[in-house]
Amino acid sequence: MSRLEQLEALLTKEPDDAFLNFGVAMELAKAERYPESLARFDQVVKLDPHYVAAHFHKGKTLISMGDMDAAKQALRVGIETASSCGEQHAQGEMEELLASL
Repeated sequence: MSRLEQLEALLTKEPDDAFLNFGVAMELAKAERYPESLARFDQVVKLDPHYVAAHFHKGKTLISMGDMDAAKQALRVGIETASSCGEQHAQGEMEELLASL
């Protein structure tokens, strides 16, 4: 059973677990299943708006898809979220990524 399959099995028991949804989103992105990955990152943010890593990786996924405008917007939202949560390191990483686009 693949990691994605394992995570999806766990999600059937805990569909509102932000961490499990994030894991699925990451596995989908790794498999280049970008639209599914983006939907899952959105689900993570819906479950936990302060899940900073979801914003960051959503931006990176959009970059992988070549959608720079959407990536910039996702990173801006992530930067605001990180700032409001006091996550300075994540904020800095997203600022650097945004500046590189």
